[in-house]
Amino acid sequence: MFILLYNWKDDDSRKPLLLSGARQIGKTFIVKEFGQAEFVNIVNINFERNPEYKEIYCNF
Repeated sequence: MFILLYNWKDDDSRKPLLLSGARQIGKTFIVKEFGQAEFVNIVNINFERNPEYKEIYCNF
């Protein structure tokens, strides 16, 4: 998974990273670990907890 995240990070034309998948498999954990190690600032939007934010990403 980290290889995919590094490939995404190194892509000059990258878009926001959107992860989906089953609950409780480590999506949030791995993204937080990667984000804290590789970036100064990160934003985590949980669509399950904040469904009103889904409209922001409807065009991605």
